[in-house]
Amino acid sequence: MSFKFEKLEVWKKSLELANEIHLLTKKWPNDELYVLTSQIKRATDSISLNLTEGSTGQSNPEFRRFLGYSIRSGLEVVNCLYLAKRRQLISNNQFDHFYQKLTEIIKMLQALRNSLK
Repeated sequence: MSFKFEKLEVWKKSLELANEIHLLTKKWPNDELYVLTSQIKRATDSISLNLTEGSTGQSNPEFRRFLGYSIRSGLEVVNCLYLAKRRQLISNNQFDHFYQKLTEIIKMLQALRNSLK
């Protein structure tokens, strides 16, 4: 059995991103554990979680709503990356890498949401 979301490339990319962020934050200091580390991991996980929750057994308007949540979570991750860069937790290259991935995922989510009109 396969679920609708498992066929979506954007879901696969959001899982990859969540794993990369998880590995990245393992190197961050303990004083960020309950602050930025927790926030960025939860926001990144929310991208795929909301996509999954909204995709199966929902009407198109309901799925569009959940896609909006996924997009907002992606933007939250972008802001967390800016904070991480300012706190010198990530390099400019790491920032650019994740920023590019998020840009792609957010564009894919927006296109999927627009296709459901």
